Amino acid sequence: MPAKKIIALDGDGVLLDYHTAYRFAWQRAFGVLPDIVDPQAYWALDRYAVRRLTGDDLERFRACFDHVHWSSLPALPGAVEACHRLVDAGYELVCVTAIQKEFEDARLRNLRDAGFPIERIMATPSSLYGSSPKVTALSGLQPVAFVDDYLPYFEGIPPEVHAALIMREPNGSPNVGPDLDNVDSRHVDLADFADWWLNSGSDASIKSIA
Repeated sequence: MPAKKIIALDGDGVLLDYHTAYRFAWQRAFGVLPDIVDPQAYWALDRYAVRRLTGDDLERFRACFDHVHWSSLPALPGAVEACHRLVDAGYELVCVTAIQKEFEDARLRNLRDAGFPIERIMATPSSLYGSSPKVTALSGLQPVAFVDDYLPYFEGIPPEVHAALIMREPNGSPNVGPDLDNVDSRHVDLADFADWWLNSGSDASIKSIA
């Protein structure tokens, strides 16, 4: 039988609710659950009533982004169901996620526990410079589509891969400007992408803006 077509999915912001996990990580570090000040903020630092950290406080907070953290993020609304629909349609789903390699197993456990039909994780630690850290993984996977919520991660990906951008919260979003020309479709969330992809009969040869 021919191999299943692959759809590559980002983790945080596409499958999993990083914002909520960030809020609880802050509570673990400092004993206070921060209030939401801007529910439309793209970045967690702007979404919550938190301060910019330095020194010992920053290290204390970073220490909370451990295996417990990376194995316990909640699923985003509709994401699990969207994945099951894609799998039922014959696709294999692979999570291509910008986290450290040491947390790859924690992320896979998180997805399994949340009910996602995903059995493969590719951790692609991010860097401040150069093209998307996900380019190498996507070049090897050769998926028909790649879904991410961070526009810079589409830079340099193979042109035959359908680039689907999840727009999510607009305030302070990096998903603006001329680089939007690098994506092939834009969506509110993963459920919206699944609806569009399955109903349009899309494959790697289809390039259109939703």
